[in-house]
Amino acid sequence: MYYEGAVLGLAAFVIIGVFHPVVIKAEYYVGVKIWPLFLVLGIAAAVGSVFIPNVMLSGITGIFGFTCLWTIRELYEQVERVKKGWFPQNPKRS
Repeated sequence: MYYEGAVLGLAAFVIIGVFHPVVIKAEYYVGVKIWPLFLVLGIAAAVGSVFIPNVMLSGITGIFGFTCLWTIRELYEQVERVKKGWFPQNPKRS
């Protein structure tokens, strides 16, 4: 049996699940100005995944990289969610 697909699916599920609160906390404490960090991490991981010979590690690194890139969009959407009152606004950062 080949378990790679199931493991990669689980890894994607976990990575995306971890990034959900990361987006919320990053927007709350820092704001959208943290987006360049996610850009650098995302590009580095995506490019790095091309050079990793192990398929599992390469796949997980690629998933991590593209999740970092998707997080940039989610940061800006989180600002809108805060404006709608769905999430609290940081009073110290206003």
